[in-house]
Amino acid sequence: MLSPPHAAECGTGPKTIVLLHGFGSCQAIWHHVAASLTPAMKVLAYDLPGHGHSMQCEGIGGAKPAARAILADLAARGLDRVHLVGHSMGGAIATLMALADPGRIATLTLLAPGGFGAEINAALLRRYAAATGKKEIRACLAAMSGPQSVPPDHAVDALRQMRERPGQQQILVAMAAAMTRDDRQGVIPAERLETLDMPVMVVWGAEDPLLPVSQSESLPAHFRLHHVLDAGHMLVEEAPDLVAEIVRRNTRRRGRRQRPVFGAAAS
Repeated sequence: MLSPPHAAECGTGPKTIVLLHGFGSCQAIWHHVAASLTPAMKVLAYDLPGHGHSMQCEGIGGAKPAARAILADLAARGLDRVHLVGHSMGGAIATLMALADPGRIATLTLLAPGGFGAEINAALLRRYAAATGKKEIRACLAAMSGPQSVPPDHAVDALRQMRERPGQQQILVAMAAAMTRDDRQGVIPAERLETLDMPVMVVWGAEDPLLPVSQSESLPAHFRLHHVLDAGHMLVEEAPDLVAEIVRRNTRRRGRRQRPVFGAAAS
């Protein structure tokens, strides 16, 4: 029998923040963001299905089954209302969760989310999936980050340790191939995004080399958008303090509002 997705839990505050990492990553990547949010908030950081401690769990096979598995685990934990944060592939999963069970999602914060446009740097994603050892992982993180960003050692170490787990590399390579078939990614229809009524904040690095920032140009009018100047795709590693502040800010919002555009340096 398959287990539910693994999640690391910390904090005891009245609000519950659920963190979903991007493809090829793990829950440990959120360490600095989670530390900034706790103890004032309860934080659940998941290993997505197919990653880390969730290699033998429900939901492996794409964003839709992963969304169903995490929603089922939230229900099993008795969490009726959560603030959901997703990066890249985790952003696509978070969006699908909000569409499937909008009453459970109080707010939605999406960091360079997958599924908002067909264009993707497929070669870079597949290279990242196959990377082993500190040198290769660091080089891939640098290639996906802004031109002035230096991948932090804690992120490199966490990803190296995850990829040393038996079978992990093969799963990542297979997932990357499926995700980038024909060098394109799957797209969540714009008309479905329009139906999301909870506060939605989208954050995108202005120098994203994996998912072009132009995918943020046609968001629904009630989504808020924050461009991070000089940052690339790896926002959790490049600007953890800014990400934590944006999450806190979004949890204080209520209902649909007009979408201003902000700009901030990654530092």
